[in-house]
Amino acid sequence: MNYETLEIAVSGAVATVWMNRPEVRNAFNETMIAELTTAFATLDQTSDVRAVVLAGRGTAFCAGADLNWMKRMAGFSFEENQRDAMGLANMLHSLYALSKPTLARVHGPAFAGGMGLLSACDIAVASQAAEFCLSEVKLGLIPATISPYVLAAMGERAAQRYFLTAERFSAAEAYRIGLVHELTLPADLDDRIDSIVGQLVTAGPGSLAATKDLIRAVGRRPLEPKLIADTATRIAQARASDEGKEGVRSFLEKRKPAWHPEAKAPPRGGQ
Repeated sequence: MNYETLEIAVSGAVATVWMNRPEVRNAFNETMIAELTTAFATLDQTSDVRAVVLAGRGTAFCAGADLNWMKRMAGFSFEENQRDAMGLANMLHSLYALSKPTLARVHGPAFAGGMGLLSACDIAVASQAAEFCLSEVKLGLIPATISPYVLAAMGERAAQRYFLTAERFSAAEAYRIGLVHELTLPADLDDRIDSIVGQLVTAGPGSLAATKDLIRAVGRRPLEPKLIADTATRIAQARASDEGKEGVRSFLEKRKPAWHPEAKAPPRGGQ
């Protein structure tokens, strides 16, 4: 598929979704939101892709909403605004719910909606040159659609400050509050991304999907009999699956599992 606002690059088992509107610092409009939604859904169904990296061309990761898009929204009715906001909300959820591991490559500013994108990814790695800001209240707005993901990433206490003050903060502060997992020198960012995705593609694709679902199911739930039983069911399903059996068998046989990039192909003819 040809995209107007994105570039999709696939290398081996890893797809990189490049937001490609450098002239507006990768700010999103309705076209980019729709294309991101389509791209995430397509990659989720592409069996050869085992991990997805989200990145931005130009100087910024994502500067939030496009100004021209915001001007159009200013004339919308409530119903039109709600439909428009649902498009953004559904896009963020499609990224969050992707069954494959997702990794944000944050090389530059991530503002407003850009914060939602990186927070909806499973892993976020940032350059020390990156900057962050939740600027909505300065425009008389609120960070509503991104809030479930940003709150989960940075925590409620940090959100009380940065949602309300709309102040910019550094990559070091983003790391301190848990918004990003790791900081790198700008020149080392891609090497670190490659190292992490290299680890991801050695894991069983089915187990990665099940583990993501496990995190969503268990996170922030009280430890009660229903949850304990649910976790037991999940590991039983994993053990009984073809992938689980292959993983244990390969470990005992001291070889790479079938899904591993370095696994040897079985002999022809089954011999």
